[in-house]
Amino acid sequence: MPEVIPQLVSTIIPVYNRPQMLREAVQSVLEQTYRPIEIVIVDDGSTDSTPDVANELMERHPDIIRFHQKENSGPGPTREAGRLMARGEFIQYLDSDDLLRPKKFELMVQALRDHPDCGAAYGYICVHPYQQPPKDKPFKGSGETRETLFPWILSDRWWNTNCPLFRRSVCDAAGPWTDLRWSQDWEHDARIGALGTKLVHVKEWSTDERHHDEGRQTDDADWLHPDRLRARKRLLELLLEHAETAGVEADSPHRRHFTRWVFATARQCAAAGLHLETSECMRLAERSAGNCADVKRGFQTFRVLRRVMGTRTAGRLGLWLQTVKRPGSHTMQQSFARDLEP
Repeated sequence: MPEVIPQLVSTIIPVYNRPQMLREAVQSVLEQTYRPIEIVIVDDGSTDSTPDVANELMERHPDIIRFHQKENSGPGPTREAGRLMARGEFIQYLDSDDLLRPKKFELMVQALRDHPDCGAAYGYICVHPYQQPPKDKPFKGSGETRETLFPWILSDRWWNTNCPLFRRSVCDAAGPWTDLRWSQDWEHDARIGALGTKLVHVKEWSTDERHHDEGRQTDDADWLHPDRLRARKRLLELLLEHAETAGVEADSPHRRHFTRWVFATARQCAAAGLHLETSECMRLAERSAGNCADVKRGFQTFRVLRRVMGTRTAGRLGLWLQTVKRPGSHTMQQSFARDLEP
């Protein structure tokens, strides 16, 4: 790890096949009113002109920009490669298709200076279609003031990767990013939350998430594909570990929601014919539920159906019931879904 440079803000930009958006993301960092800054671009095995653009940007701003290329391995290892190169006292993660507002670093560094007990600062997220006017409502939970990530992060990833500015010490304490292909940022946030990291809310617009047609990991996703279900099972295991470390009680509303989510994933695994993953999710649901008998209601019925009808048929029946039955009282609506309402 390089020696940390006080006051420096390091922006880590993972990128894959987004040359023009990379230019725009980098420009949003260069336009920050705060100095000193550095930008670490990490290319995740792009197959187009993205590496050429990154090299061009580095040559144009050699005092600020560094560039690293690696084989494709996903967002987590790519961000981790950037973290290991970063030299700043503060760490900003920025996806290559998003932008920072010009005063983000100025406002958030000052907020962290004013609140030395806080490990991260966050502000309002603006979301809008690419090259269209932004909305005036803070996205997800970024408009709400919260002192910690838990318990909310257990049931809802209520901010985006580009929203917080972290103290470097927090990122180092959290440790390496995982190799999860999906939701690795959710797991990372939960790990930071498990440290008891305190937050300071900067009530200003700080970042733009742009929706576009160049491809996000969540676009046209088949969430019932076996690979995604296995990855989700691993995510759920890690989230529960972090929630337990953070002391989220089994009977809290957010953990109750989480338990139902695990149980729903068990039924989805069953419908996909994933026998081992179904059993593992059921054990995880029991562990998450603790002594909450009302949350466990339905577990035994599913087990009986599985023995009588077989795993796949019981799972398919469970998926069908989800389409005709309203969500139970323990199921919460995530903040991004609320933002889609008229």
